[in-house]
Amino acid sequence: MAVERDPKPEAAVEVPRRLFHQNLSFLRDRRLKRILALAGHELRFGKPGPEDGIVVWGASPTAWRGERMAAKTGRPLVRLEDAFIRSIRPGRMGDAPIGLLIDAEGIHFDSSDPSRIERILATDPLDNSHILARAKTGIERIRALELSKYNLHDLSRPAPAPGYVLVVDQTLGDASVTASGADRGSFEEMLEVARRDWPHAKILIRSHPESANGLRQGHYGPEHLRDPDGPGISFSDPAIPPYALLEGAVAVYTVSSQLGFEAILAGHRPRVWGLPFYAGWGLTEDRTPPSRRKRKLTRAQLFAGVMILAPLWYDPCRDRLCSFEEALDQMEAELRAFRQDRHGHAAYGMRLWKRARLQAFFGAQKPLRFIRDPAAAKGQSLLIWAGQQPEALSTPALRVEDGFLRSRGLGAELVPPLSLVADDLGIYYDPSQPSRLEALITAPLPPGGHARATRLIERLLAANLTKYNIDGAIPALPSRETDQRSRILVPGQVEDDASILKGAGAVRTNLALLQETRAQNPDALILYKPHPDVEAGLRPGALPRQQAADYADLVLDRTSIAAALNEVDEVWTMTSLTGFEALIRGKRVTTFGAPFYAGWGLTHDLGEIPKRRLRGPDGALLPRPDLAQLVHASLIAYPRYWDPVSRRPCPVEVALDRLASGEIPHPGRLNRLISKLQGRFASHARLWRK
Repeated sequence: MAVERDPKPEAAVEVPRRLFHQNLSFLRDRRLKRILALAGHELRFGKPGPEDGIVVWGASPTAWRGERMAAKTGRPLVRLEDAFIRSIRPGRMGDAPIGLLIDAEGIHFDSSDPSRIERILATDPLDNSHILARAKTGIERIRALELSKYNLHDLSRPAPAPGYVLVVDQTLGDASVTASGADRGSFEEMLEVARRDWPHAKILIRSHPESANGLRQGHYGPEHLRDPDGPGISFSDPAIPPYALLEGAVAVYTVSSQLGFEAILAGHRPRVWGLPFYAGWGLTEDRTPPSRRKRKLTRAQLFAGVMILAPLWYDPCRDRLCSFEEALDQMEAELRAFRQDRHGHAAYGMRLWKRARLQAFFGAQKPLRFIRDPAAAKGQSLLIWAGQQPEALSTPALRVEDGFLRSRGLGAELVPPLSLVADDLGIYYDPSQPSRLEALITAPLPPGGHARATRLIERLLAANLTKYNIDGAIPALPSRETDQRSRILVPGQVEDDASILKGAGAVRTNLALLQETRAQNPDALILYKPHPDVEAGLRPGALPRQQAADYADLVLDRTSIAAALNEVDEVWTMTSLTGFEALIRGKRVTTFGAPFYAGWGLTHDLGEIPKRRLRGPDGALLPRPDLAQLVHASLIAYPRYWDPVSRRPCPVEVALDRLASGEIPHPGRLNRLISKLQGRFASHARLWRK
């Protein structure tokens, strides 16, 4: 599949293919070398030739080596910097960047010379309606995700009461500060002006994430908190998300921090003491307006130039350059895992063979502890396999189950999943209580969510994917020209499966399902598809072939469910996920139970549907979600995905690629034994991981 790359403006200065550096730290940065290689550049150490360039990291303390070499040889000097969304943790804590700025013209934070970003903002028309629409959606997505350059903030931390003035600190000696001609005195002046401008407002100082984590010193300290003549000066909680903090601010003051750019995206007009890339375009109140910048830009135009056109974005799962939106999808997946797992979990009721994959999913921040008694969680978040929950559980828990795009092969055959759900309210197959999935189905879609779900549906159809993706051709069926009967697929289920025990109605066996379907469709061509776990002899629910043939015209043995769905008009089911997969393919679906996809107006429901899916607490009819909303909730927002190739959290689109290509390690007998051994030792991960 071809990768759509963002359009790139023509460079005023061409970046040479080979880039020589004078700093050995470049040799240790594998992500940097990989992004450059994918962009067509070769990174080397030493002296450049006549066709080569010299590369340095921004205006770092060691950049002088490359600058001196460039001046001596006359070769182009290329500066590298992180893109404005970088990682969860700062680079000094070990995280690699997801984006890179390559600039042979200058550097974005030093306005003494034009930079590539400045040239784009000054000369590109920035009038492409498609790119501007992407920019507007990108702004909304970033704000909704609380996404910044670094992302250690905690969504559970409440923002202070609104009405404060936000003063942004930066690290001492930061290149963007010195390049602006600013120093400690500039920060002192900025704070004093903020106090004079807003004598009756509280002043909040926002520290840089590296300062808040003890990695570098800032400009403000405890001595700045004294304010006897005003409401007070205090440091904001560094864990408060930036957009939540910006939401309550009445004004924002900064020298050159990226938080000033984010303030613009949040609707502020920040007062700026330095000369950052976002100053001078009519969106800021500038202490020292940059003389070259005469153009007036909209927020969307600024964002398009800075986030879509200028950077190189990298997809660490598929190891390729990617669009801004794909990088955002990846960051969303990694952030979701980080935010849910940052304080660690204790896991109960997890089978041995599942533990290694559970450790990979949920143990990246702190090793997952496997316990035999829920009371042993000791204040940690408790993970429970949904079917193993004790009846009288008093501890809040996250109920874990397989997601709906799971694997190539059966869980009963010990094939590990690519997706898992962790539900804090209930579990999707139990209609007796609300679930997180229900809440997501009824919630408004996030920015860009409808379009993303629509693209996902198109890709699912093109790849013909289902939950397990087991191959198997369908037997020859009568020609549509000679047999015009409605074709109904009846998917068999595991009769002791939790979705039957919890979600089925009066019809709760495969035989009863076939009998009722035939009774209501006497003239239809009925195809019965046994559940693959039952066919493999791993779970109960088998029907004698002759008994099935009394009600079905054809029994589809060892047949791909995707192939069967492509040949039928309808699906009649108790609670099978096949009904959801049929909806995606535009088929009519009749349910006898209350599966998660029933009761929303997309299916014909013969079973009892929970009233909460139909009416709100006030008795009013709920809005009916469309298919894209159902798909977004079920396949994007509800599950978490883990890529077995790159071994990291990933968005659904990466999981879809793996399932479509088959690029997934499949456990044979030896691998099954290894997976059990891994599960045994996964319980002791704390012994080898910090």
